[in-house]
Amino acid sequence: MSRLPTLTLYTRSGCHLCEQAEEGLRALEYRYEAVDVDGDPALKAQYGDDVPVLTLGERVLLKGVLSKGRLSTLKLHLLREAGAGRG
Repeated sequence: MSRLPTLTLYTRSGCHLCEQAEEGLRALEYRYEAVDVDGDPALKAQYGDDVPVLTLGERVLLKGVLSKGRLSTLKLHLLREAGAGRG
């Protein structure tokens, strides 16, 4: 779905919730970039143990358990926003 923006998923290696989030994002055909917070001291300080965190620019969309249900609901909101912006 090209109308969806590319999101950023803040994650860390070995995080099972992060792996679950990536599976859900792929299953729902999101476009996203995964960023390991442990590779950047500023990101590690900002997000700490809160990963996974899904953002659009500076806007935090979701964090914690990113179930397929939560991701589906978010997808609907993002599609509505994209549609409202084209008018």
